[in-house]
Amino acid sequence: MTRLHLTVIFFLLCMGILLLTGFGGDGVFWAQWGRNRQHAGMVGVPGQPLNHKLADIVYDPFVPDEKAENLPVYGVGVLTVHYESTLIDNKDTFYMVQKSGTYPNCSPRGEWALGADCGPNAWNQLEWNVVRYEWKHEQALPSWTYWTDWKPVPNAANFSQGYGGLLGWEPVFHPALVGRHLYVPGAGGTVWKVNKHSGRTESHINPFAGMNIDPANTFVSGPLTADENGNIFYNVIELNTNGNPWGQNDVAGAWLAKVAPDDTSATVTFAVLIPNAPPGNSTDCPGTFFNLNDNGASLPWPPTTPPMPPTQLCGSQRPGVNIAPAVGQDGTVYTVSVAHFDNMVTYLVAVNPDLTPKWATSLQNRLTDGCGVLLPIAPQNVNNLPNSCRYGTTEGVDPTTNANGSPTVSDLYSSSPTVLPDGSVLFGGTDNYNYLRGHLLHFDAQGNYMNAYTFGFDSTPAVYRHDHTYSIVIKDNHGQASAYCSFNNPVCTPLPTASFLISQLDADLKVEWSFKNTTIDKNDPFGYEWCVNAPVVDAFGVVYAGSEDGYIYSIPQGHHGIFTKPRQRKFLKEALFAAYTPLSIGEDGKEYTQNDGHLFVLGW
Repeated sequence: MTRLHLTVIFFLLCMGILLLTGFGGDGVFWAQWGRNRQHAGMVGVPGQPLNHKLADIVYDPFVPDEKAENLPVYGVGVLTVHYESTLIDNKDTFYMVQKSGTYPNCSPRGEWALGADCGPNAWNQLEWNVVRYEWKHEQALPSWTYWTDWKPVPNAANFSQGYGGLLGWEPVFHPALVGRHLYVPGAGGTVWKVNKHSGRTESHINPFAGMNIDPANTFVSGPLTADENGNIFYNVIELNTNGNPWGQNDVAGAWLAKVAPDDTSATVTFAVLIPNAPPGNSTDCPGTFFNLNDNGASLPWPPTTPPMPPTQLCGSQRPGVNIAPAVGQDGTVYTVSVAHFDNMVTYLVAVNPDLTPKWATSLQNRLTDGCGVLLPIAPQNVNNLPNSCRYGTTEGVDPTTNANGSPTVSDLYSSSPTVLPDGSVLFGGTDNYNYLRGHLLHFDAQGNYMNAYTFGFDSTPAVYRHDHTYSIVIKDNHGQASAYCSFNNPVCTPLPTASFLISQLDADLKVEWSFKNTTIDKNDPFGYEWCVNAPVVDAFGVVYAGSEDGYIYSIPQGHHGIFTKPRQRKFLKEALFAAYTPLSIGEDGKEYTQNDGHLFVLGW
């Protein structure tokens, strides 16, 4: 049977599934982060086999420079950049970011970490564009390029003065595709409305017109999200750059913005959405025992003296840098907020479609799986047990706070809320005691905390609908790290082993199966981690995810426990210490995946 015959059969199968599932029909197939407004990451078509690389497009030509700048800082050439998911109209067209300009190299490399205006500290000198591609004669050909004036929030690192900034982690630029328009983030909290066919600007929408803000220090922060009516929601931060914007100064403002199809707009401040949050100038927010500055002399934690860590300055509430709002079936908008100076003071925020507050629930002190659960409590008079809590510690507490654990919102990561089919909401945060892992937290539609699962952090889960229920697909890396400290102390001993999993959970966050990557890294006997921050599930439940080993994997259903045989895998390009990237699937089942600044398209 020829490739053409297989393609025709596959197309007919896809059309049948589209009619049955209701997907398609509006000319937009993959519209935004996580595909739809719930960020569910599932498509109603089967993915094509991973037989061929149909396209290899370099969208970030600066990857060699970005890695080289990080080598003297991190000790490895890690790629600390967040990228958009490929937006797909239909089987004929798709859209992808294209970075351009001249990379501001440091001399010597890595000087940005000491405050030099180069490398990540000067990423505002680069340019972000959107390119529309059309499939013609089995080739992906660019049809237009749209230049944007969007800039990411500044990195502002200066380790010599104690300012880590964003540690070189470049924020995500992410448009949304709605009907016949592409909405593109702009400068100063604005949005460009672009005709997707011609690539021409139809309007420039500024929800902050007439407001007393500083446009030069106001940033669209995180992906744009579109609801079913074509409204666009996104987070905005105004920084105070009279000094270090992360370490010295509180934020000047933070908003959830809305742009309607008729170009009208509205905003609401995070102060209004979270009225019960501690004031920005409060010094009563929870600290950790790291604030003792004793170089780990008090380990194992929690110490007996003091029994609680000192409190610290809070900072005002603002969105996480890379968070995409999600929208539920009833139109409720969900986003996540964090205190500017204390990433343990966090909230899941629900907002009515008209931007009036609905509820805000604290994520703080929700976790009870620290000492005595994930971490051993040391026997009496034993103070050198690796990754242990001090003898007599209360079971379940975070050793760094001596209180129930609090998920943190990190500006280095891209986890965003996911609305589940029953209206409940998931959000994955990091924490202080879980071996560089995190917790996926589950709340009902009224904001009540339900349960949590420890997971591999920096991931927006995909949702697999099946058999009148649903399952949750998540990255589940277990790296070799110490649990909660990195001092030169036996308590801070890294784990002796590692494992790298993609896990599927049921609706109660219980593991249904895990797929283990067993490819052996010549430099690491425990293999390669999964470098995905938004997996994809097709109509038959096949899961697609990319790995640091350079392969994209298709992982079938029908297994239990831990298994190691994929349905198929295809080598793309090895990229050690690769960026965490999202995947997309097109209306015709082509897979769009990323590796090392390349967009690869796979299929028949």
